[in-house]
Amino acid sequence: MATIHLHETTTATPEQFLAALTDFGPGRAQLFSATSDDLLLVHARTATTADVTEGTAAAWERLRYDWSDPTRVVMKTVDSNLWGGASGHTYTLTRNPDGTTAIDAVVVREGKDFKGKLTGFLLGTVAKGALAKALANTVKAVEARHSLV
Repeated sequence: MATIHLHETTTATPEQFLAALTDFGPGRAQLFSATSDDLLLVHARTATTADVTEGTAAAWERLRYDWSDPTRVVMKTVDSNLWGGASGHTYTLTRNPDGTTAIDAVVVREGKDFKGKLTGFLLGTVAKGALAKALANTVKAVEARHSLV
């Protein structure tokens, strides 16, 4: 099982980043590179939770989102072609005194078969940089979205 800790700082507010994380409409793939709009399926949604299948043909997961605490988004993997067990994501959003937002992300990857275990191992070691780059690209996309407002 791999547990990956990532950190970014953004000019977006915690509310803006939360809005991006919980926007399951068209264009999600522009914010999150590991998501295909064609495979996005919202099963259920409330004001502070969602049940969503997303990803790509290579790696998809059904996630139960909970943002009842608007500074912490917990995404628990319910089903996946690769991930099981304790897999999921947690984003903690902290408003900094200078107006920026600290984003702390924890990604847990517990493979449910050989391919998942191998992918999880690679993400936790040599491919960790790919997850860091994906988060940095998401931050840039969220900032660009809000610089037009």
